Amino acid sequence: MADAKSVKRLRLTELSHCAGCAAKLRAGDLAQLLGGLKSSRPPQALVGFNTNDDAAVYRLSPGLAVVETVDFFPPVVDDPFQFGAIAAANAMSDIWAMGAKPLFALNLVGFPDELPKSVLARILEGGQSKVEEAGIPILGGHSIRDPEPKYGLAVTGVVHPKKVLTNAGAKPGDLLLLTKPLGTGIATTAIKRGVASKQLQKNVIGVMTTLNRAAGEVFASGRFKVNALTDVTGYGLLGHLLEMMTAAKTRAALDLERVPLIAEVPSLAEAGVVPGGTKSNLEHVQKKVRFPKGLPEAIQWVLADAQTNGGLLACVPAKDAVKALRALDRAGVDAALLGEVRAGRPGIDVIG
Repeated sequence: MADAKSVKRLRLTELSHCAGCAAKLRAGDLAQLLGGLKSSRPPQALVGFNTNDDAAVYRLSPGLAVVETVDFFPPVVDDPFQFGAIAAANAMSDIWAMGAKPLFALNLVGFPDELPKSVLARILEGGQSKVEEAGIPILGGHSIRDPEPKYGLAVTGVVHPKKVLTNAGAKPGDLLLLTKPLGTGIATTAIKRGVASKQLQKNVIGVMTTLNRAAGEVFASGRFKVNALTDVTGYGLLGHLLEMMTAAKTRAALDLERVPLIAEVPSLAEAGVVPGGTKSNLEHVQKKVRFPKGLPEAIQWVLADAQTNGGLLACVPAKDAVKALRALDRAGVDAALLGEVRAGRPGIDVIG
């Protein structure tokens, strides 16, 4: 166990091999691994991993389906309480991204011997604060000794089987809505490298700790049609949008000027402050994304930036888009209209 002085000098992100990203496997590697698995799928399984969706959905009865998700990762910030809050908010997001309601959660913990248990206590307190904000309990969990701190949740939710929102239903003519700005991966990398301003730190922590509950409840309300829904996390906007287009066999037109960004992130990307996960994301999608001629690589990195608890990305019929934006605004969600879904070979055209 470290002594008090060494603990004060030790930053949580120094024990993390992937601060600034969600420590996910590369998208291409994961697809190859999952593609090699042979798994039976009973008729009650409404959503599995075949479309890379956010959570599993299993029908229990004609009027009830259970939604299951799990997410955990190493520290993206140094403050233990904030790390716990971010990880918990991120884990619960997948439930709302399916149009579901969370019921309860279980803690998942990996923790090293060299950190005092008081640090773990603060991580758990941070997670508890967000779970309580969501109105659900933590009913248990599992912990292991691990040289790298990790925290997250397994979350159980419910939804009516006919009201599940997946990432696979986009239709030509839909408009794309995003509920949070991009840039958390680049911003947290700047924090780790000690080059983030205080304002940037405040902004990015605010984005990552904001629950997607309000946006999720609006999209699940039934007040307007939602053809597809996902949350933007480790594979970035381009990666998750490409998953949507591939699942629906459609093509997205993304208006570069409309994409919301966290202030300071573009200049950090230009300076090379970019996590490895973001660069891997861009490499993975590059063959299916058309960028404007001469678009700087730094801007491409921002569009592919690995997000932690990013916003919800929705495909909404054009006739319902104004209604959706007004409903989100009334719920305190500042959503952006990014572009549209078109017919064509699955992929993305970045315009601007």
